[in-house]
Amino acid sequence: MTETAATTPENTFSPGGRRRHRRPRRNGAGTEFRRALVLALAVPAASGALAGPSAFAAQEGVGTTTKTHDLDADDQQMAKNLKTRILDQRLGSKVSGVVLDADSNTTVWGHHASTALMPASNAKLATSTAALTVLGPQHRFTTKVVYGHGTLTLVGGGDRTLTTAGLAELAKTASAGLKAAGRTTVKVTVDDSLFPEPTLAKGWNDGYYPDTVAPVRALVVDGRGVQDTSIDAGQVFVKQLAAHGVTVTGDVTRATARPTDVPVAQHKSAPLSNIVHTMLKHSDNDIAETLLRMTALGAGRPATFEGGTEVVRHVLSRVYGVSLHNFKLYDGSGLSRADRIPAATLAQILELPAQPRHAHTLGSVLDGLPVSGEAGSTLGPEYGRFDDANSTCAVGKVHAKTGTLTGAIALSGLTQGKDGKWKVFSFVENGATADPNAIKDAMDDLAATVNGCYQ
Repeated sequence: MTETAATTPENTFSPGGRRRHRRPRRNGAGTEFRRALVLALAVPAASGALAGPSAFAAQEGVGTTTKTHDLDADDQQMAKNLKTRILDQRLGSKVSGVVLDADSNTTVWGHHASTALMPASNAKLATSTAALTVLGPQHRFTTKVVYGHGTLTLVGGGDRTLTTAGLAELAKTASAGLKAAGRTTVKVTVDDSLFPEPTLAKGWNDGYYPDTVAPVRALVVDGRGVQDTSIDAGQVFVKQLAAHGVTVTGDVTRATARPTDVPVAQHKSAPLSNIVHTMLKHSDNDIAETLLRMTALGAGRPATFEGGTEVVRHVLSRVYGVSLHNFKLYDGSGLSRADRIPAATLAQILELPAQPRHAHTLGSVLDGLPVSGEAGSTLGPEYGRFDDANSTCAVGKVHAKTGTLTGAIALSGLTQGKDGKWKVFSFVENGATADPNAIKDAMDDLAATVNGCYQ
């Protein structure tokens, strides 16, 4: 990413880059933390022990509000401009926003910041934070192949990034083992029992399937949006086996691997930090929903929407002290039209990885934020972002998560203000009737205003 932080000791984080301060010590081994989290979820009275000090202890979800006369001249002008521009007719009447100073943990400006609105894909910020906290940034997901009773079983491990190339590696290893044992003919089954049968989240409709999001299963290849990703992956696996001289009899079916089956091959995903980076850059709904379930399992909860969102709420409130006033979450991607998150809460979540003590765990959230004008991301020119007369000045200067649903558009991120200090912002609108592209232009103008290049 192109922007770097000022080199003063107080301002040493850089979205997308390495921090310049000493890496903070981790609070014990990841395994011990997860045990504590599971215990806290099981015994609510004990969960307070996990909570760390919060920069935002206020009930309404924002830090100390700086009085206008305490702001420097640049922030005063920014706040004045935002006060006018938040009323832009393109944004409609149901709009909220907040700007925090990342150094002082104060609220520089706010407009209905505690009003809960549909966050759209900004909900992925909460999902990412919980996944990285519970599983750890170096966690990898494992897909296995086991053999028993003349059958190879492809066992899904929640790796939404598994590719045909990964299945080819599994097939090569498995076929070599079969041939060494004198076998060249097998049956193939798939085991996706890590997750329960897919269901719709509250606020979803079946029209989402399979293009907007696929039914959430523990096995998928090439991120394909099909109704049954597990059987699809098994069929790709069969083709790879055939390429290595193994004949598969019958159709691919679903079955649970037996405890006596022999492991013959496994494939590990990239680290979770890389997966989060990809998910945020491209706002991948399928990755988000898979991570929600794997996070639930990591905390000892069922791999369901309910289990995952329970853990997200717990991590945000008990581990990081984020206010969940008016917070409602029913999925991991933000597709649910029942989700409600205030702009103030989204800003709090984004402020966490900017803190040195959380850098090691949550740094990939900042790294994964799209950059204004970055081709291939959801803030790229192909989406018409930061391309009007007011916002082009901020190209390369804003790091933010987008969010778009019918009737909901959001933009939450970070940028350096005119004073050189990092600002955390969140803007959310619901129900505006203007053309969505016009609404996004208005949102980009607000972000450019926080940056200070749009005076």
